[in-house]
Amino acid sequence: MNKFAVGMLPWFSLLPLAEAIAAETSDKLDAVEVVAVTPLQFSGIDIRKIPANVQTVSADQLQEAQALSLAEYMNRYLGSVNINDAQNNPLQPDVQYRGFSASPLMGLPQGLAVYVNGIRFNEPFGDMVNWDLIPNGAIESMALQPASNPAFGLNALGGSISVNTKTGFSAPGHSFEAQGGSWDRHSEEVSSGWNNGTWGYFLDFKYFNEKGWRAHSPSEAKQGFGTLSWRGVKSSLDLSIAGTENTLRGNGTLPQQMLAFGRDQVFTHPDITRNRMMLVSLDGDTWLNDHNQLSGTMYYRRNKIGTYNGDGSEFGPCVDEGGGEDNFLCSESGGELDDEGLLDLNGNNIGALSSLEGGTINTSSTLQQSFGFALQDAFDHKIFGRNNRLVGGASFDYGNARYHADTQLGSLTADRGVAGGGVLIQDAHVRLTTETDNYGVFLTDTFSVTDQLDVTVSGRYNQSHIKLRDHVGEDLNGSHSFDRFNPAAGFTYTVMPELTFFGNYSESSRVPTPMELSCANPDDPCRLPNAFVSDPPLKQVVANTFETGLRGRLKNLLPGYLDWNLALFRTINNDDIIFKSTGGVGSNLGYFDNVGSTLRQGVELGLNGNFYERWRWSTHYTYIDASFETGFLSSSPNNPMADGNGDIVVRPGDKLPGIPAHQFKFSTDFDIVSAWTLGMDMNYNSSQYLRGDEANLTAKLPAFVVFNLRSEYRFNPNVTLFGRVTNLFDREYANFGTWGNTGDVLDGLGLPGDQQSRFVGVGAPRAAWIGIRLTM
Repeated sequence: MNKFAVGMLPWFSLLPLAEAIAAETSDKLDAVEVVAVTPLQFSGIDIRKIPANVQTVSADQLQEAQALSLAEYMNRYLGSVNINDAQNNPLQPDVQYRGFSASPLMGLPQGLAVYVNGIRFNEPFGDMVNWDLIPNGAIESMALQPASNPAFGLNALGGSISVNTKTGFSAPGHSFEAQGGSWDRHSEEVSSGWNNGTWGYFLDFKYFNEKGWRAHSPSEAKQGFGTLSWRGVKSSLDLSIAGTENTLRGNGTLPQQMLAFGRDQVFTHPDITRNRMMLVSLDGDTWLNDHNQLSGTMYYRRNKIGTYNGDGSEFGPCVDEGGGEDNFLCSESGGELDDEGLLDLNGNNIGALSSLEGGTINTSSTLQQSFGFALQDAFDHKIFGRNNRLVGGASFDYGNARYHADTQLGSLTADRGVAGGGVLIQDAHVRLTTETDNYGVFLTDTFSVTDQLDVTVSGRYNQSHIKLRDHVGEDLNGSHSFDRFNPAAGFTYTVMPELTFFGNYSESSRVPTPMELSCANPDDPCRLPNAFVSDPPLKQVVANTFETGLRGRLKNLLPGYLDWNLALFRTINNDDIIFKSTGGVGSNLGYFDNVGSTLRQGVELGLNGNFYERWRWSTHYTYIDASFETGFLSSSPNNPMADGNGDIVVRPGDKLPGIPAHQFKFSTDFDIVSAWTLGMDMNYNSSQYLRGDEANLTAKLPAFVVFNLRSEYRFNPNVTLFGRVTNLFDREYANFGTWGNTGDVLDGLGLPGDQQSRFVGVGAPRAAWIGIRLTM
């Protein structure tokens, strides 16, 4: 043995100690979570440098929570998020964040921008978000960014949601999952991912079916997603294809007096939505050098949405000159034939036949096609010796829609279904095509002034063109252009590792949708979502947001950590657009209008910890003060406090309907043994005013609290048994309410007709499911 080897022996003996020290140091280093600051999921920055409280979700968290959808997960676990049952279908939730919506409901103002792999997922016709088009098993991560961040483009008034999907590199392996239980609900899902270091693929297919807990409410969803990936030394490409074929029944709200007959009853039926979506996208990036990353995406999407809704009817026999009933139908019972006579497609008066009275079948077909691209460049370079991250880019989105709608007269069946009479109404016959062009140029820069202080500035210029063509008459023809530059600026200051202070100011905007522009005449209201009328202009909505707060991580309290955050926010919407109801059976007849300014301000508090590597918990509290800042006269004839003209006076300070002022959530998971986990979550929403009561004249919808239970047992790394119970204590509650009119629909139940009624979105009763997951 030579002298060198002999001399090194003492040092080799210290290797185990060095490895132990390295392992301990590694454990103490905090993992750096990187979040994208633009819609493209490239060129992210440390989440601790973002001047807002960003909430993220991983694929593992989605799986452990056993959530049916991403929307359900957000409702149960993320701060300031709540959903309601306006549609009453588990795959069609109306998601709200800080009082702003991302919803599949046509006509609801959409205040959140949603992206999937950098692709704008708000529909081109009405900005709606169809949550059933996003397959849960294909989601790799999600980030919910608050405030009016202009980099995320149109609709980011209250925030943005960015979803990133799996690839064969991020999710290698194969799995099969099956579950079933209450309401004959069952689902089966198979996933497969693989890579060889250069090429990879990921596939996910899911089938969902249920009878539903309410009458006449079966649903079926077929979702598929696949990605072919390539990875080079400095570049990557992902080609993705997604498709859905879903038939969803959500029979909507229920008059409160019908609750005596059972919460599973429906007002009228059927209420069917069919979604047929196909999406192809290509995204990738390349490093031009060690400090410059170029990335981009392009896509084509085709989505055909069909609706078939059986509703009550406000049509009745006309009144003749002598005050008696005529043999023809008028738009309102008691109307005169001269000015309110109902016409068929041939222009003839419609006879007052029993087969044509009592019900209507409202149908629509919306074929939407869109394509677009985005390109951005990210620079990592130093300025005055300090780190700087600059991202700039541009995007283009084109969409066209072919909208067909009809209303067929019919009669009510014994169970409040509608039998069609074969006669279509002329005024509700709509054939409309629209085109939208959205251009955007954006820039965001994060500069490290010191090791503790980071400053971020950003801005985006948006330009939109909307064209409408009426294929029946000329009332809907129109051409509109909107443009605006939205700025933002913010900072983070790390006082100590346990305490960071942040603040920002931001602006964002949304333009009136083709659907809103086609339904904005108070003298000629439309029936959502099935008919549009004349086309007066609407102004774009502009949001101004201030936000400030504190956050940090406390360590060594116990073996583990505690993350905390506290934020104050204030957002003012200028020229806000709302839907004003003008009556009719139900509550879906009305028009859109700019109503001045609205305010959403409040406070958020969040805590989450992981102790002893087996006990995980989190809690969130949010207070939201949402109010009208501009007074206006609102048409709400179904509101019992309305005046003789059906109007209510909205004054500055009146609260926005449908937004609970207080939200509180708590969830916990505990590993009883290493293989068995038991979890629970609780969700509390305070009372809220009903839609149609913008003047706050009637009683609120009561507060409610719901508990859910879940468990998982891992027999080995390949076999897992899991189950959950929702609404554990079988609470009877409603999380949505609106004022409507029952018409003559309830005659068969012995209830008085033509009543101004509180329609409520009833929550589901207790239910349970069990499933098995096989992985390899």
